[in-house]
Amino acid sequence: MPRVSSLHIYPIKSCRGLDLKAVRFDMLGPAYDRRFMLVDGDGCFLTQREESRLALVEPALGPTSLQVKAPGMPVLKIGQASKDARRLEVSIWKDRGEAEDVGEHAASWFSQFLGRPCRLVRFPEGAVRPVDPDYARFDAATALADGFPVLLTTTASLEQLNQRLQPPVPMNRFRPNVVVEDCEPFAEDSWRQIRIGELVLDVVKPCARCTMVNVDQLRGRRLEQPLSALAEFRKRDNEVFFGQNCIHHSFGSIRVGDEVEVLESNPKVAIAGEPSDSGQK
Repeated sequence: MPRVSSLHIYPIKSCRGLDLKAVRFDMLGPAYDRRFMLVDGDGCFLTQREESRLALVEPALGPTSLQVKAPGMPVLKIGQASKDARRLEVSIWKDRGEAEDVGEHAASWFSQFLGRPCRLVRFPEGAVRPVDPDYARFDAATALADGFPVLLTTTASLEQLNQRLQPPVPMNRFRPNVVVEDCEPFAEDSWRQIRIGELVLDVVKPCARCTMVNVDQLRGRRLEQPLSALAEFRKRDNEVFFGQNCIHHSFGSIRVGDEVEVLESNPKVAIAGEPSDSGQK
């Protein structure tokens, strides 16, 4: 039976993640996951695609604040949201909406570290950012993730990729929320609905990958692999895939060691080679 191998959240989009033994889910996905992000002067989101050194920014959850560390920088403490926080128009790909400006101190801290002007913003309390309705069976939302609230990968799929690589890469290159073990390589391609602990999740869309997977998450440096190796056997319609985007049905928690029950599947799905008839885009 497949089971959860590890769980991860990323409080600040594109910064270092946290490894957890249990994760609580709210309406937007894993609690505290991607609730902050950096934007440029036009409000466009910044990630490791442009700024690989974001991998060196290390958030930590405190009782009343988010503490942030980075090489050569003092500890930054981010308190609770202010009722009179300034709202900024921001964008993530084609999505546009409002976010709360965290303030001048945080903006100065990140601007100094990256060597460019930027601002830290927070997803507003009570805000809703709908996921693409083409993939959702019901009204679903996310915070500041690229498009979906949950990213799932499997250890067997990584092991198969690493057979083509020297040296192998760790799972943190792919920045998942849920990592599953004890299944066949790329079994997740055929899953359509699963149950983990208290949650039911729809597995809705394979995750298209970019050069960000080539960033060493410990050193913040861009390397040559694994994107090209992945493209040799996981490319379809000019996109390269690893992992699956998911939408959760309800609130609740999941824990490392929880069994993963496959409720619905489509064994005809194929990522490499000819597209399947699954209707995925």
